[in-house]
Amino acid sequence: VSWVMEYANFGFASNDGQRSWQADRRPGQTVAVAEWRQDDPGIAPAGDVYGGGSPTGNVYYENGALGDAWRGTFFAAEPGRNVIFAYQPEQEGAGFRLDRRDFMTSNPEGKWAGSDFLGGTNSVTAEISTLFRPSDIAVGPDGALYVSDWIDPRVGGHQDLDDATSGAIYRVAPKGFVSKAPAFDPSTLEGLVTALRSPAVNVRAIGFEGLKARGNAAVAAVAGLLDDPNAYIRGRAMFLLYQLGPEGQKRAGAPDTQREPSMRIAAYRAMRRANLDVTTVAVTLARDADPGVRREVALSMRDQPERVALPILADVARRFDGADRSHLEALGTGATGKEGALYDVLHRELGAADPLAWSDAFAWIAWRLHVPAAADALALRAQAPRLTVDQRRRAMDALAFIDSRAASSAMVDLASSAPGPLREAATWWVLNRLSNDWADHGLLPTLKTRGIYDPEAVTLQSAVTPEPDPSLPTIAVGDVLALDGQAARGQDVVVRCTMCHAIQGAGAEVGPALDGWALGKSNEVIATAILQPDAEIAHGYGGTTIRTTDGLTIQGLLIKEGDPLMIRSMGGVTQIVPENRVSARERMSRSLMMSAAQLGLTAQDVADLIAFLRTR
Repeated sequence: VSWVMEYANFGFASNDGQRSWQADRRPGQTVAVAEWRQDDPGIAPAGDVYGGGSPTGNVYYENGALGDAWRGTFFAAEPGRNVIFAYQPEQEGAGFRLDRRDFMTSNPEGKWAGSDFLGGTNSVTAEISTLFRPSDIAVGPDGALYVSDWIDPRVGGHQDLDDATSGAIYRVAPKGFVSKAPAFDPSTLEGLVTALRSPAVNVRAIGFEGLKARGNAAVAAVAGLLDDPNAYIRGRAMFLLYQLGPEGQKRAGAPDTQREPSMRIAAYRAMRRANLDVTTVAVTLARDADPGVRREVALSMRDQPERVALPILADVARRFDGADRSHLEALGTGATGKEGALYDVLHRELGAADPLAWSDAFAWIAWRLHVPAAADALALRAQAPRLTVDQRRRAMDALAFIDSRAASSAMVDLASSAPGPLREAATWWVLNRLSNDWADHGLLPTLKTRGIYDPEAVTLQSAVTPEPDPSLPTIAVGDVLALDGQAARGQDVVVRCTMCHAIQGAGAEVGPALDGWALGKSNEVIATAILQPDAEIAHGYGGTTIRTTDGLTIQGLLIKEGDPLMIRSMGGVTQIVPENRVSARERMSRSLMMSAAQLGLTAQDVADLIAFLRTR
């Protein structure tokens, strides 16, 4: 569930529209970060990424029968998980924090079935708790919530199994509620104002359009709503008044005269929807104390010429705190087509002659704008040992989004000389960009001479995850749960996991990182994952088997698609496999992870490991 900022790009495809997220997933990225491209400049913050599902209808509750406690709640239907989610968005910088809770569910234990992310038809059960499939949710004119449910064991858009085509509509309201929609006469101003106040979006649209058609005659009636205790009704009045001509705009008041940030935003948006010139107001609001107001100003500069936009965007940039990604993305969006000019202005004022002395705020701005003029400075930052790994990686990522020979040459240098993880990341970028943005840079001869990649000279080795051994003793989940685990001993045990997992800054990235992995999971779930790794393979960490033309077998996590492939095997060994060396490729039906028995762990070891993981 995401707050959709105006013009926002959520990374469904690469910028050229040619590649899916899987093709661009970088080493070390989680599925959520890669699928929503959260490490890429120009991509909006994703919001609440809750995993697999099948999202359907949603509604924002502004007023009605549920009462003030629910005002400002966003309801989202999720039939794949048999639930209606509820969010009460809280402003967080220029964006919003979305804390999810279950508002209405048939399946509080989360034992879902019949969804694509669970295997579709193969996961269907007859459990009644899995049949609630909310397809839509709406607020009625009586102020109650209405939820439609198509009642089916299957969900996901690819199949339905309910031949009876049964369904239901549920009304959600306080106890003792009597459904009665307020009557109104659309031929009168009073009736249209009543409609505009309606909890139901379709009814208030009748009021909005009817009052708009009355023009100047409706101004006084609509202006009366500016004093309503409900901010959403005040906002409806603000948007409508700006549609009612000069008198309505005068009664609404200019954006910079509004006391509340939310009303400054509403008035500024209303000005834009009325096709009024916002330039003068933007000059003032670009320096507003509220980052949400500044966000709106930045976004409004997207289609403005440089002479208008640059001074305003520079004011917004001066107030970027170096951490607010929504603020940064709004700034970058407003600079669309003007990135180079804005970078020049900001570099002179906010940058430093020495790129290593850049503030975090300006380094982030350079990353977001990623202009050719910044390539040399970004290359210096990526190579600088005195910067943190994160700072160097960010500079490297910015280089990857610059279509210039200076940028591609700098990336080749990093692939040749950067320390371990950064070298692998730079190599990945060079090989990824060979077939798209840097295809015409003539990099392949240089990669050969620098010893980075020569498809004719690649030496490969077999890497196979051992098959489960039925002769090994089995450990039951119940045996582990019956034991007291000691975190201190578990810290020694976890070393065996680092062949495939990263934890505390060490280890390979073949499976999910273990820092924070155990949080929110029961001991039973953790024990099952350790004892029976084939039972449920983490999303995005399924293994691949590559068979080569010369008879080698390589099993591991595929970290780069295309030609060449990159695959990381147990122990963190990464190999680059030219397409012409691949004779067969298939998904593994089992996990890349060895079981506790294969690792020589006892039930007590597993209990200790669980105790340690809970401290991370």
